[in-house]
Amino acid sequence: MSITKAISEECNQIYEMLVAKNAAYGNSVFEPINVFAKTDWENQINTRIDDKLCRVSRGSEYPGDDTILDLIGYLILLRVGRKLYGNK
Repeated sequence: MSITKAISEECNQIYEMLVAKNAAYGNSVFEPINVFAKTDWENQINTRIDDKLCRVSRGSEYPGDDTILDLIGYLILLRVGRKLYGNK
């Protein structure tokens, strides 16, 4: 397999995951209900990124989770949010 094809497959996997999660959860990343957490979408994404980085640094992962894939997804969502809703 070529590097170009491998990159394409990884990017497609991330795309499919983000689209599927958005369909399942709605726009909850950018429009949180703020029942307990009273922070904006960007701070909530940053918290999730911190959690994922903590798991990566400790080498701990829940069975069935792909922490690296989730981390990449949240980083993309952070960029999308900043593009659509502006930067703080």
